[in-house]
Amino acid sequence: MGVNVRLSNVLFRVDLTKPMDQQDVPGHNRWHPDIPAVVSVKPGDVFRIEMKDWTDGQIQNNDDPSDIRDVDLCRVHVLSGPIYVDGAEPGDLLVVDLLDMGPLPGAEWGFNGIFARENGGGFLVDYFPEARKSIWEFQGIYAVSRHVPGVRIPSLIHPGLIGVAPSAELLDRWNARERQLVAKDPNRVPVLANLPDPRSAVLGTLRGAEFDRVAKEAARTVPPRENGGNCDIKNLSKGSRIYFPVFVKGAKLSVGDLHFCQGDGEITFCGAIEMSGWIEMSVDVIKGGMAKYGIVHNPIFEPGPMEPRFSEYLVFESVSVDERTGEQLYLDAHVAYRRACLNAIEYLQRFGYTAEQAYMLLGVAPVEGRISGIVDVPNACCTLAIPTAIFDRDIRPKG
Repeated sequence: MGVNVRLSNVLFRVDLTKPMDQQDVPGHNRWHPDIPAVVSVKPGDVFRIEMKDWTDGQIQNNDDPSDIRDVDLCRVHVLSGPIYVDGAEPGDLLVVDLLDMGPLPGAEWGFNGIFARENGGGFLVDYFPEARKSIWEFQGIYAVSRHVPGVRIPSLIHPGLIGVAPSAELLDRWNARERQLVAKDPNRVPVLANLPDPRSAVLGTLRGAEFDRVAKEAARTVPPRENGGNCDIKNLSKGSRIYFPVFVKGAKLSVGDLHFCQGDGEITFCGAIEMSGWIEMSVDVIKGGMAKYGIVHNPIFEPGPMEPRFSEYLVFESVSVDERTGEQLYLDAHVAYRRACLNAIEYLQRFGYTAEQAYMLLGVAPVEGRISGIVDVPNACCTLAIPTAIFDRDIRPKG
């Protein structure tokens, strides 16, 4: 499968001064098979897509975290697309090559945030229930922050969210299983799942009664699902190739939530260096690929060759014992990874960082999270590896 190499077409443009629903060609912020495609491409085409940041421009480059605290999460994530791929049919595989990506001119900055418990929270919400923000300025391939000093983060630009449209049947399954989950604890804060909500819905060119119908049915873009979606995989960077199951005619590919860099887990929820930008890609179709290769439940991908390489890490480990109660849990990787993150935060405070700064640092730096052991009952062992070269000083223990 070759890539048709030529000058890229910008098929989807954004004006950063306008919300997504007021763009000349609006994108969308929900998943539904009936959201119309806004552009079409042929297999082998090379094209460029511009994207707003995932909040639709709600976060400003300043020192006030109130915009993080008050962000309208019904608005997220704003996506560019859908893109109709000629010849793609249910049962095929859509092959997407991520060729290049970067910031839009005049928008060479990004943001990270800790979301308040009442507005989404994060992985460590019980320890960090209040909103915080850090701004990151881009200096070539690096990002630096006045809010988290002493570190320089190398770029590992990637789309946090890329996926295809679900079929009506798949959408119904999503909504049914997520309603069942919410019913277990409907008053929980943060919520167990974000159910369909017509407030702040952006549905491309849909209007009138069709807009109202789709807005009530459409799935939120918050979690990853069988169509790909908000997987937040930092290794989906330049040169990556993704194989998506196709559920509707034309596949209806969409992309957004661009990140300058991110750590494994994106643990603060607004956890990467979030940015506006562009992505250049190419597409192809493998006819009957879902059945041929058994790729029927979730996408698979090949990482690209363009990523920062580090040789020295400081690695924090932990096991599945609840740090608050001392309760022994059985092979609980969630608790083990949480404890590894908390161990790293505790350590970084010894080098002058506040707990909140350390938390945000683990979200934006290219830290490596691992399930290191998942068979030795009763303890799962998880590790968090921080590349030491990002710091302007030596953070290793010394005698």
